[in-house]
Amino acid sequence: MGLQLQMIQDKVELFEETSIEKLESKINEQIENNRAIFLEVHHVGHQTIVHPETGARLYTAVVHFKFKK
Repeated sequence: MGLQLQMIQDKVELFEETSIEKLESKINEQIENNRAIFLEVHHVGHQTIVHPETGARLYTAVVHFKFKK
């Protein structure tokens, strides 16, 4: 049985939180974690959703990481 290691070239992570500050904190923490495996932020997309009945807001983000060359 052989062990093969491959470099991660692309990684997409999804985040959601009830406040923009918490969302930003989660993303920043994951950016630091991914630097350890030589990934950097390539693109960030975000959206705010308001629940129609309660008015509660949900903040979401998609972060695309790419291998740092």
